[in-house]
Amino acid sequence: MDGRLLFISAGEQSGDNAAAKLAEAISNKDNKVTFIGLGGKRLADLGQIQLADSNELSVIGFWEVARRIFFFRKLMNKCVSEIELKKPNAVILIDYPGFNLRLAKRIKKLNIPIIYYISPQIWAWGKKRVDEIRELIDIMLPILPFEEKFYQEAEISCHYVGHYLLEEIPDEQISSAIPLNGHLGLLPGSRKQEIERMLPVMISTAEMFHKKTGLNAVVAGISGKIDYQKYLNKQNSEFISVEYDNSRQVIYNSKLVLTASGTATLETGIIGRPMVVIYKTGFLTYQIAKRLIELDKIALINLVLENKVVPELIQNDATPENILSHLLQLYSNDEKYSTMKSKLDNVKNLLGDGKASRKAADIILNYLR
Repeated sequence: MDGRLLFISAGEQSGDNAAAKLAEAISNKDNKVTFIGLGGKRLADLGQIQLADSNELSVIGFWEVARRIFFFRKLMNKCVSEIELKKPNAVILIDYPGFNLRLAKRIKKLNIPIIYYISPQIWAWGKKRVDEIRELIDIMLPILPFEEKFYQEAEISCHYVGHYLLEEIPDEQISSAIPLNGHLGLLPGSRKQEIERMLPVMISTAEMFHKKTGLNAVVAGISGKIDYQKYLNKQNSEFISVEYDNSRQVIYNSKLVLTASGTATLETGIIGRPMVVIYKTGFLTYQIAKRLIELDKIALINLVLENKVVPELIQNDATPENILSHLLQLYSNDEKYSTMKSKLDNVKNLLGDGKASRKAADIILNYLR
């Protein structure tokens, strides 16, 4: 085969977005490169040969993954076989640590460079995986500023490149002014399990919020993931609409945002919208996570700002009444609202120079030369 072959493993929608930006940047510098691996629509659109349906990959929680252990075992064997057969010039892992670190372990003996773009959150889950990463990964390319020091102290080859979201969000939307007629933006997540757990509580909260403030709500929906309208009809939510496949615009048009924990908190922060963050997961997953996570905050926006700037309501605390209370505090208190807004407007300065994908592509191609 002429040109380089790269294996990219990205298992989540946000991972697919970041991987596609990286693949595009690599292709712009080397037009003979081809891609194979795991990913979603954006990688597929760029021509990556996909080894699985992306909808099958997006699973969260210990118990949820355990129930599909045979699927993931079969997929792992398929990936390893393809890597052994095709011998790509490098394997690029994107987040998705439960699968990707196991894949790295299986293929390490092949002496193919293994590069990790978007670090596993081992700084949250305990540091016992640091030694494993030092042995398995040739280069770590983190996108969050505090990760660089963590890996340098662990003596892992690391290059902080900044966050890819700054490449995607238009300049006019970054730290932008609040719209005069802004709505309440509802971002229940991108995975089916997340949406099913968080959409009902978000709808109930939005209805109560409307009664108090008159503000309508808009759900950031994802086509084909779930029947959002079924949830709205069940609660007769006439003041809530769904806008599909355009979460950024939903955030931009908001006065306040209620979002699931995840990358969306950073996107909301970069755009500059005060928010409340919630997260609900399965009982068993929560019990295990509670014993493993070593952080006093989980929202990426708070981790980047190194302070609990936005409220986090997790598991049993994420009730409509509790969420409503925090939303109303922001809505009715101009000083509190403005203070959060000004702190969020600083996020862009902490996430690099907007060239994450190009920097990562340069580092990867230089390493392979």
